[in-house]
Amino acid sequence: MPKEEAVEVEGVVTKALSNAQFSVTMDNGHAITAYPAGKMRRFFIKIIPGDAVTVAMSPYDLSKGR
Repeated sequence: MPKEEAVEVEGVVTKALSNAQFSVTMDNGHAITAYPAGKMRRFFIKIIPGDAVTVAMSPYDLSKGR
């Protein structure tokens, strides 16, 4: 059975939460909780509120993203 493709959306980081998580508001107005991908965490890429990001979300849980 093939793995479902991730849904990619554009958004803006609105708040930095604890444990390397962020609150992201998408272009359509929905807010989700997102975390940085593996290489971003490994190479200490800084994300601050106001950054434009692309979030990949699973089609099974649309409230969390990466």
